[in-house]
Amino acid sequence: MTTAVASPFRFFSLHVVRTRRLGPSLVRVTFAGDELRDFHSDGCDQSLSLFIPAEGRTEPRVPVELGDGWWQAWREQPDDVRAVMRSYSLRSLRRNPDEIDIDFVLHEPAGPASRWAARAAAGDKVQLLGPAIADNRAIRFRPPADTDLVVIWGDETAVPAVSAIVESLPAGTRARVWLEVHHAGDIQDLATEADVEIDWLVAEKPGVEGSPMALDALREARLPPAEHPYVWIAGESGCVKQLRRHFVGERGIDRRRVTFVGYWRQGLSEEQLRERGE
Repeated sequence: MTTAVASPFRFFSLHVVRTRRLGPSLVRVTFAGDELRDFHSDGCDQSLSLFIPAEGRTEPRVPVELGDGWWQAWREQPDDVRAVMRSYSLRSLRRNPDEIDIDFVLHEPAGPASRWAARAAAGDKVQLLGPAIADNRAIRFRPPADTDLVVIWGDETAVPAVSAIVESLPAGTRARVWLEVHHAGDIQDLATEADVEIDWLVAEKPGVEGSPMALDALREARLPPAEHPYVWIAGESGCVKQLRRHFVGERGIDRRRVTFVGYWRQGLSEEQLRERGE
């Protein structure tokens, strides 16, 4: 029996079912496991914590048996034992059979999660800290009921969440979307019933993070007229903050209707961010 941790979140013991390359920088990994029957999420940008084995090991070492004490015990493990933790967005959840997809960005130079994803194979084991309740605090995309225009920007790390959001938008919804990727081959066709215009921004210098081209593109863009727009921005923290200032300060959108999420920060690893409490 898996121990619940910080309800409504709990650990799920999963294994890789298959992988599929989506583009030069993106790979989709599908996971399954009996415990997924208790995994529930109604969110399009559901955040998850994935634990992969330390380099040279075949299973992720996470002391889930300690209940709420797992965090401190996990941190105190030696570097060559402690499972690597990374945050991802749920790309999709399916039933019969129970499966989830997580899309990984492949970086150069590769970090531990990128290396793992590039060589992941059926049977590889992971631990996932995810939701046991469909409506939970790790869902951020929540447009108010009176929203008459959805505006979205995301970098490569936000492509899975944005893709899920766009696909979920109902008919009659108007949306303007910008997605920034490093390779033209990473551009995807997204099916939706909504009235959506998507601009894919391809970095001029692949591998260079923090490109200012998103801000330039948005400043030049003419948004459709709307009385109650809702904005969702996610990606590199510095770029996200710039874009939030643009929408609130330059376009006059109510800050309460702007959701911004820093998925990563230029020059800092996820471990460093967690040490700083960010």
